[in-house]
Amino acid sequence: METKKSKSLQILIALLLNLFLFGSWACALDPLSNFLAKIQPNSVFAQASMFRQLQEDTYVSENQKNIDIVHYSIKIDLHPEKELIYGDVTINGITHSKGLKQIDLNFYDNLYISSLKLNGKEVKYEREETKLSIPLETELDSFRINVKYSGKPKRMGFDSFAFDKFENRSVVFTMNEPVYASTWFPCNDKPDDKALVDIWITNDSSKISVSNGKLIDVNTEKDRRTYHWKTQYPISTYLVCLYSADYKHFQEKYLSKDNKAMDIDYYAFPEHLEMAKVDFSGHAEMISFFSQLFGEYPFIQDKYGVAEFLCQLGAMEHQTITGIGSNFLNGRKFFNDFYVHELAHQWFGDAVGPATWKDIWLNEGFASYCEALFAEHQSGFDAYKSTMLSKFNSNFPGTVYNPGSYLFGTTVYDKGAWILHMLRFEVGDSVFFNILRTYYNEFKYKNASSEDFINVVNSVSKRDLNYFFDQWLFTGRGAVDMEYSWTQGTNSAKAGNKVILKLDQTQSGYPEYRFPLEIEFIFEDKSENFSKIIYVDKREKLVEVNTPAKVKELILDPNHWILMNDKNKIN
Repeated sequence: METKKSKSLQILIALLLNLFLFGSWACALDPLSNFLAKIQPNSVFAQASMFRQLQEDTYVSENQKNIDIVHYSIKIDLHPEKELIYGDVTINGITHSKGLKQIDLNFYDNLYISSLKLNGKEVKYEREETKLSIPLETELDSFRINVKYSGKPKRMGFDSFAFDKFENRSVVFTMNEPVYASTWFPCNDKPDDKALVDIWITNDSSKISVSNGKLIDVNTEKDRRTYHWKTQYPISTYLVCLYSADYKHFQEKYLSKDNKAMDIDYYAFPEHLEMAKVDFSGHAEMISFFSQLFGEYPFIQDKYGVAEFLCQLGAMEHQTITGIGSNFLNGRKFFNDFYVHELAHQWFGDAVGPATWKDIWLNEGFASYCEALFAEHQSGFDAYKSTMLSKFNSNFPGTVYNPGSYLFGTTVYDKGAWILHMLRFEVGDSVFFNILRTYYNEFKYKNASSEDFINVVNSVSKRDLNYFFDQWLFTGRGAVDMEYSWTQGTNSAKAGNKVILKLDQTQSGYPEYRFPLEIEFIFEDKSENFSKIIYVDKREKLVEVNTPAKVKELILDPNHWILMNDKNKIN
């Protein structure tokens, strides 16, 4: 999910566009918690509740960890004029624990259940807030639960289930991340319990209804139309979505490495069609680039697509069908990074899912870093550096792993990207991209933890880089603060000049960072600059470098590989 942009130019552009073109605000410009506090007070309570549930592990019960959902059959009948849904959901799963006394699912208790069957028989059940519990009379190895229900889903978080309007026409959409799928269908709402999904969406026959996977069938009966979508690949519940509106549909094609054509489907509101044709274009090139870099697009038998919706927080990487806020369409490709970011999630976040929400940097840090990789692909290394510098912050709050209330903050997105950026410099390009390909292929269609990624890093690099992740991912906060001073004297034995450089780490966020550091020397005689890479392995380090000429100036980290503030003390 893309929820913010840090570059001042993008902030200015977004403000002007939203104010003058569309007349509203979007929080792609601001840390999400600040945005909600400013303009969505009701969502503040939802956010607080969400973070409390995640931190206290109360949203998912122990029983839910002992079941595995295999398939969801989700039938949703939409009635926007009444803001009601009628649901009919069948859940097939297996159990992993002997003596399991009840099956627990997540399902908000404001929706009225008219029927609940376990393996074809009506059974008793219990409900409490977000829990739906079904007591078991006998031990089960597998189960089939059917729930029929109705009501108005709660609109929580980032717009979990929204009945909305655009130009006085109904728009229905969902955005479940991280724990809001259960506002509209019963599920085991854990990111690591992936399942196959069939979803039927029924609405007025004037509407196009879109979801994950491949379109199987469209059936019209009088003034009602049903779209049947089916995933060929497992999906996490937070990525299951629906969009239903007066869409205009257009396409382009992506040709895979084995010459198979895949549809890229686009859905835009009629008023934004021409802008969407500009803004949505270019996905075939993006898919080709990431496929060459990491491995073939992971959902090649389904599709990829982009649908306009009214969640004005940015964009969301729903598996095979990204949602983009209508405020971010302008026909000038000002927000192309959004499309790059969400597409990259199809590899990192969707195909390779997080083991827990503590590991969300494996989603957002990776997708944010892919923005820089695509900039490098299109415009060279300077564009890559510029993109990474736009994500620089000397005072990232909290830790990247287990970020708590900073779940969707800059630490996860931008410092997460910097971890990958620094890892690239640490191990070199060949090893680094081998790490990413190996990680993707090993965990594709599964879930990975931070420890899983670190194991891949250590295995591929043939090094123990646990210290690297301790200082940047698990324990360290903020950045390196480096003070340095240097002197130079003639070294007659070398017939050159010796620079003596003193480095002092002064940060409080971590006692002693270890990292490679590039030093560039600029000479008084204007001869060609000279660079050397040293390894910083102490809080205070003395370095001696022989140079071919008298040094006028030296620059630490000239290519900005390290998350570091440096200050030259008086020589």
